Amino acid sequence: MKFMSLSLILSFFLLLSCTKDGDAGSSNTVPSNLVLNAVVATDNSGTVAFTATANNAVSFEYDFGNGVFQNSADGKATYRYPASGNYTVKVIAKSAGGQTLSKTTDISVSVARTLVWSDEFNTPGAPDAGKWGFDIGTGSNGWGNNELQYYTNRSENVSVSNGTLKITARRESFSGSAFTSARLLTKNKFSTKYGKIEARIKLPAGVGTWPAFWMLGNNIDAVGWPACGEIDIMEHKGSDEGRIYGTLHYPGRFGGNANGLTTNVPNVTTEFHVYSVEWNAATIKISVDGREFFSFANSNTVPFNHEFFILLNVAMGGGFGGPVDPAFTSATMEVDYVRVYN
Repeated sequence: MKFMSLSLILSFFLLLSCTKDGDAGSSNTVPSNLVLNAVVATDNSGTVAFTATANNAVSFEYDFGNGVFQNSADGKATYRYPASGNYTVKVIAKSAGGQTLSKTTDISVSVARTLVWSDEFNTPGAPDAGKWGFDIGTGSNGWGNNELQYYTNRSENVSVSNGTLKITARRESFSGSAFTSARLLTKNKFSTKYGKIEARIKLPAGVGTWPAFWMLGNNIDAVGWPACGEIDIMEHKGSDEGRIYGTLHYPGRFGGNANGLTTNVPNVTTEFHVYSVEWNAATIKISVDGREFFSFANSNTVPFNHEFFILLNVAMGGGFGGPVDPAFTSATMEVDYVRVYN
C-alpha cells in the first residue's frame, strides 16, 4: 500500500509539472497569420476603420503613420486623420507571453477642409475691427527685437484698398522713432487650435525690412514667451530677398536657437505667393505655394497644442532685419487674403 501511495504522489507531481510546462509553452507561442484590413471612408472625412486578426494574439497596437498610436484588445480601431496624405500604417499583434508579429499597409486619405475664418480685404478703409486689433508703440512695451519702428494704426501705415491689405513702413520721425509701420493681430478676436492657416502676400522691398506672417499662443499673457509657443509661417529680411524663413520658437529652442528652415523663392517682392502652415497634434508643416519646406513632429512636450492667434506686421531693422539702407523711404507689404481651414 505504501508503494502504491508513493507512486500516486509521484504521478500527481509529474502531471502537475507537465501542465505547467504546457501552459508556459502556450503563452510563449508567437502570433501567426496576421491579417490587416483598412477601409477608408468615401466622404472625405479622413476616417479609416482598421481590422486586424491573428492566431495566438491577445492584443494589438496600431501606428497610424503620423505619430499617433492606439491599442486594441480585439484588433479593431477607427481613426480620423486630420489631413490628406499617404500613410503607412503598422499593426503589432502580441501574444500573452509578449511575443509579437507585425504587418504594414499603405493607405491614401482625402480630407475636405472647411473654411472657418477669413479676411478677403474687400472693404476699403481701415482693417475690419471685428477681426483685427493693433499693437501700438515700440519694443519698450514688452515686445520687439531692438527694432526701429513705431507701430501705429494710422492710415499712412495700414489700410485696405483695391482688394488688399497694405502695411507700409515709412522713414519718418515719430514719437522718438525713426520709422513707422503697423502690426495687426487677431488676439481676443479669433484664435485656432490646429488647421491650415494661409495668406497670399507680396512682400516689401528694401534692405532693413522685416515682414512677417505668424502666430502666438493665446496664453502669452499668463505664461510669457517662449512658453506660449510661436509659429512663424513666413519671415523675410530685405537684405536676403529670395529667402523665406519658417520657424518655431518654444522653451529650449527660441531666438537665435529657434527650430526652422529656409527656402529660396523668386520674385517675393514683385509677385504674390501663398504662405501656409498645416498644423495638427502630430505635425507642423510650413509651405510656400503648396511646397513644404519645413516639417516638425508635434508632441505634448512642446506648446503647440492649444489656441493660437494670427499676426501680420512689417518691422524695420532689429536683430533679424539688420541695418536699414540709408536710402530707404518706404515699402509696403500687400496681403490679398488670410484664410483658416479646420
